Amino acid sequence: MTSSKPAVEPAASEPGRRTRPDARRNRLRVLAAAESVFSARGTSVSTEEVARSAGVGVGTVFRHFPTKEALLEAVFVARMRRFAEEAQELVTAADPGDAFFTFLHRVVDVAATKATYADALATLGTAEPAGAAQDTLTEGRDELPRALGALLARAQQASAVREDVTVAEVSALLFGACRIAEQAAWRPDALSHTLDVVFDGLRPAGRLSRAPS
Repeated sequence: MTSSKPAVEPAASEPGRRTRPDARRNRLRVLAAAESVFSARGTSVSTEEVARSAGVGVGTVFRHFPTKEALLEAVFVARMRRFAEEAQELVTAADPGDAFFTFLHRVVDVAATKATYADALATLGTAEPAGAAQDTLTEGRDELPRALGALLARAQQASAVREDVTVAEVSALLFGACRIAEQAAWRPDALSHTLDVVFDGLRPAGRLSRAPS
């Protein structure tokens, strides 16, 4: 009777394999809903509201993201990765200076219409996931500085940005600009002009700002 045991074990594991795509789809649905809800209404929105927007039970949300902070981290990292991809695409642009400042404008333009990013920047690091989760978050956080660093280096080599500017300084400037853009609710033209004035501080003396193409 014991000889029949191995024959049934593979069949028993197949439903588990079939559920993995569903789990991945649910995770993506939760992330998309969270980004939409947090962007529109800020990060004070409850996890229950995120679950309703995603069309799943709150238990499904917590299976993928044990805390609200973990969900915020995941939303933030996903957006940062998309920004990193955009930055990487601009690294090969013909005009390094234009590419660099175009990217800075792009980041702030998004922050002006979505409440998630400045809030997430302010709360980033409040949760302390361990193991693989920590590795994933660390990798996600590092992708944007690396891509931004490549844009910055090319812009500096082209004498479009001051040589003494660092990635950390650009990141801090972006955070402040994002927070202002989010709260001030300026018209796009007023925001663009203000950003030109702010970003002029990154340019070498005598280099006039110009609107990104």
